[in-house]
Amino acid sequence: MAIHFMESKTKENLMKAFAGESQARNRYTMAAEKADELKMQAVRNVFLFTADQERAHAQRFYELLGEAQGTTIDICGGYPVDKSDTLVDLLQAAVHNEMEEYEDVYQAFGDTAKEEGFMKIASAFYRTAEVEFTHAKRFGKILELIKSGKYFESEATGMWMCLNCGYIYTGKKVPDVCPLCRHDKGYFIPLCMAPYTCSEITDGRKACYKQ
Repeated sequence: MAIHFMESKTKENLMKAFAGESQARNRYTMAAEKADELKMQAVRNVFLFTADQERAHAQRFYELLGEAQGTTIDICGGYPVDKSDTLVDLLQAAVHNEMEEYEDVYQAFGDTAKEEGFMKIASAFYRTAEVEFTHAKRFGKILELIKSGKYFESEATGMWMCLNCGYIYTGKKVPDVCPLCRHDKGYFIPLCMAPYTCSEITDGRKACYKQ
């Protein structure tokens, strides 16, 4: 049964979601700084890319709170503390948090909004959950590659892109510095994870250098 927004549980859930996404953005920005310190600049870029998307989620939830303009919403919620000096820990925490949002938090928020008659808000929760799943899978893939020692190496011939200059390296092990721009290897990312890149772009690429 539909109820008034200002008397709804959905109003509080939107504010919890806004707070959670805002904190996620800050956590990923700080994680990016740690990745930069560890000379994993491509992973830094992934954290920042994700942080921008979390900001967009927060903005959408804030927009949906428009009917509460001029009021203060009290909420009670739990939020993670994920400080660490290791990239593995930060990535593991990111995977856990994103999956929690995908499997539990936003599904429950969406169900409540639907029950209370706020279909537009329910849709926003469900669709955000889908994005959080994508975030979890992306962080999880990077985590898997780092833990297995295969982020910079491949048993077979692999391909990586330098995110500083766009150079695509083909081989079994990323060089210590990019052959083109001379930035260190932390700027390389497996080509399958490089932004705006797909097989249609890279297939048939001819190497103009000797292996």
